[in-house]
Amino acid sequence: MDIQQQITQQQLSRQRVKHIIDSYALAGDEADAFDAYLSELLDQYPHGLIELALVETLVKNWLTIPMEKGVPFLAAAHDWIKQWQLEPLPALLTPAQFEQITGLDPQLAFAALHHPATMPTQATTE
Repeated sequence: MDIQQQITQQQLSRQRVKHIIDSYALAGDEADAFDAYLSELLDQYPHGLIELALVETLVKNWLTIPMEKGVPFLAAAHDWIKQWQLEPLPALLTPAQFEQITGLDPQLAFAALHHPATMPTQATTE
């Protein structure tokens, strides 16, 4: 894959994450802090894993009123990622459920979950 294809792939991956966040207004009222934290996560982890963590967190908090959003929501998603990093656990969602919730092809998200070797050993954002 040449550099232009890599750049295009990375842009598409970021758009998928942004689609999930925008679809459910997950940034909340603190968009700048949320975007900074999200940018750190996107630099550290496979984007598919971030997608899956966002949706797992969304489903877990679905019935919480009001649903937590913003940096606390993103921190909870980050906790999923850290948990998967320490111990490869299956996702709670099925690929079909992921697709139904996001409207996105689940292959990228679930492939990232099954390849923990591509994940960093220590995240710098705690």
